[in-house]
Amino acid sequence: MVPLTLASIIAATLLSGVVSVCAAAWLSFGAMSSLVPRMVSLSAGVLLGAAVLHLLPEAIESGADLHSLCWALLIGLVGFFLLEKSSVFRHSHHHESDGHGHDHGHDRREAGPGGTLILVGDAIHNLADGVLIAAAFLADERLGWLTAASIAAHEIPQEVGDFIVLINAGYSRKRALLFNVLAGLSAVLGGVAGYYWLDSARTALPFVLVLAASSFIYIALADLVPDMHRERQRGASALQIVMLFVGIALIALLTSPFHTH
Repeated sequence: MVPLTLASIIAATLLSGVVSVCAAAWLSFGAMSSLVPRMVSLSAGVLLGAAVLHLLPEAIESGADLHSLCWALLIGLVGFFLLEKSSVFRHSHHHESDGHGHDHGHDRREAGPGGTLILVGDAIHNLADGVLIAAAFLADERLGWLTAASIAAHEIPQEVGDFIVLINAGYSRKRALLFNVLAGLSAVLGGVAGYYWLDSARTALPFVLVLAASSFIYIALADLVPDMHRERQRGASALQIVMLFVGIALIALLTSPFHTH
């Protein structure tokens, strides 16, 4: 029989990992569906804010060796560059209207490498969130539920950003939702691992957070910002800048309670 605390951890990580994805999907594909193609800059702001204002401070405040964390950040950035390089070599990027004679839907099957990277980074981030939730439950059950609810709340704008990246990379809405849900389930894995191996998980957690941060920084600067630079009209460029800062501000507001200690 599953221990009550473990059952609560699994339920809470499902809340933070999967429910937040579904809420973000409703916002992206329902209430805000017409705005999604124009919100790449919002996504860049959200990813940069999550990396620099939440993940990296959380890792540094853990007390882990700063030089080791910096090495992890550098290795992560270079590693994601190499991962994207390998994806570029495997799949030549194109558009369905490029005249190359590809069948309809080929672009979605050969979606850009940015989609893969955002899913990898999101899965790593959710894994770390699961460990945090497990630690909170082992301290106090009410703290565990509060932590899960707080994580779910600040995950929603980030998940909206993820959907924008995936759609921009050529994923269909159904495929983007499926893969985001699968990435969200890694929070459950992190929660179970945290419950059974919390001591070792706590040691690794700062480095997991830094790797997640490196993926978000790389995606924002290597995939999204170049897309933003293609816009030449002044009005649209000004809107991009505003949306970039809106994304950063959203993360700043939602993550400030996590770093008041």
